[in-house]
Amino acid sequence: MRCTDLPSRISSVPPARSRTVGELLAPTSPFDKKCGRENWTVAFAPDGSYLAWSQGHRIVKLVPWAQCLNNFLLHGTKNGTNAAGTRLPRQSSEGSQKNRPCEHIIDCGDIVWSLAFGSSVPEKQSRCVNIEWHRFKFGQDQLLLATGLNNGRIKIWDVYTGKLLLNLMDHTEVVRDLTFAPDGSLILVSASRDKTLRVWDLKDDGNMMKVLRGHPNWVYGCAFSPDSSILCSVGASKAVFLWDMDKYSMLRKLEGHHNDVVACEFSPDGALLATASYDTRVYVWDPHIGVILREFGHLFPPPTPIFAGGANDRWVRSVCFSHDGLHVASLADDKMVRFWRIDEEYPVQVAPLNNGLCCTFSTDGSVLAAGTQDGSVYFWATPSQVSSLQHLCRMAIRRVMPTSQVKNLPIPAKVVEFLCYQI
Repeated sequence: MRCTDLPSRISSVPPARSRTVGELLAPTSPFDKKCGRENWTVAFAPDGSYLAWSQGHRIVKLVPWAQCLNNFLLHGTKNGTNAAGTRLPRQSSEGSQKNRPCEHIIDCGDIVWSLAFGSSVPEKQSRCVNIEWHRFKFGQDQLLLATGLNNGRIKIWDVYTGKLLLNLMDHTEVVRDLTFAPDGSLILVSASRDKTLRVWDLKDDGNMMKVLRGHPNWVYGCAFSPDSSILCSVGASKAVFLWDMDKYSMLRKLEGHHNDVVACEFSPDGALLATASYDTRVYVWDPHIGVILREFGHLFPPPTPIFAGGANDRWVRSVCFSHDGLHVASLADDKMVRFWRIDEEYPVQVAPLNNGLCCTFSTDGSVLAAGTQDGSVYFWATPSQVSSLQHLCRMAIRRVMPTSQVKNLPIPAKVVEFLCYQI
């Protein structure tokens, strides 16, 4: 079942062209192998201080985001990077260096497939016991970077010093995605080609708390809901699973895609879930009841299931939600980046991009970053629009109230539909 009463925009006016902000080009050499150069992942620190991107060939580049934007303004859009960039010394986090973000390089020892920033919140209690015996004490100003590698390992780094803190070694295949719980508890979830998701407690010296099984094939991606209570995982064989992260049990399977599902992300209020698939579609779901609210197609007319399930030149590689809760960005194999409004049928802005693999919004939502097969990153200004008071109220309500509770409110039916993103 899917809702079909959302308004659509039928217009012959082409979408606007997104404004280019800048680009970071990976270093190359005459003997540089093309295989292994892919930029599979780009990430912004939760406080907006750093941008991290995998340049390929084991290397992760950490760039102070404010400095990066200033360079774009001063020197134009292009900004080449030097493989011999500053490498921070491996030292304690103590001292003033953590207050001065520096551009530096981390050699992870193997091809990097996934990145995630995590920050510690001291008042959040760890789920482990005997915390006084732990090797690492995470302070309020700590910023960590998790890197998922080709050999199945996960390495945890101190962003300010470049020091390797933990080396997690339980996966047996590529670690395809990583996500930290947004509550600051330093709970990390990893998704792997070994068909499992693993839950780690970094405050407990990286102890593996749970293995989530159920995927019949590779797991491509995972994402926490904003309140950290639900995890979405997506993978091969059309899989979209939702997990209760208090009980570590599966809540439900979402059915509707016709090919591998490779990316997912919750909206900022947790009321919506976006999934991207090789079937040429992005679906926007109500994750609380498993209903598809919106379909963003990248091939017109939409392919039949038999063609959607194979190679169709429109594989959608990545999807992400903007912080305003109104816009979704997608990246597909047709060499286009698209910006969608959740209440419109067609893209509102587009941008050209060859060989794109991943995309994510900056912390404030003003810029979209996209990584490519040659290890580079490209940036565009995102659609700017002042959110209506109604939408802001909707987001405030949906942050604390699931769909079932909204439907029981003693309010007019049209208001319920609006709060459930059905109009």
